[in-house]
Amino acid sequence: MDRSENRTWMREELLQLLAVAGTLAGLSITAVALLHTVDHATATATIADDMLVLSALFFLLCTYAIFIALRTRHARVARTLERVADTLFLLALTGMVAAGFVMV
Repeated sequence: MDRSENRTWMREELLQLLAVAGTLAGLSITAVALLHTVDHATATATIADDMLVLSALFFLLCTYAIFIALRTRHARVARTLERVADTLFLLALTGMVAAGFVMV
């Protein structure tokens, strides 16, 4: 793959990840609001609530990393931010799935 194809592929990947991370951040925040409204007295709900809050935070940080990676003109910075965004996304998604298991 030459440099221009690699940049195009990375940009497309980041744009798709940006949409998904933004959506999942919104879902995590909504789930936290619902858990807090419906049942916030049990320890399980509190644990799931905390896990979803962390997931939402990581998804939001991921969106910032992606946005900056898309806007920078430095390829090295963009690659580093892409790795950061991937790591944040994986951590957030893992936390969201774990919170789902706790709730079930």
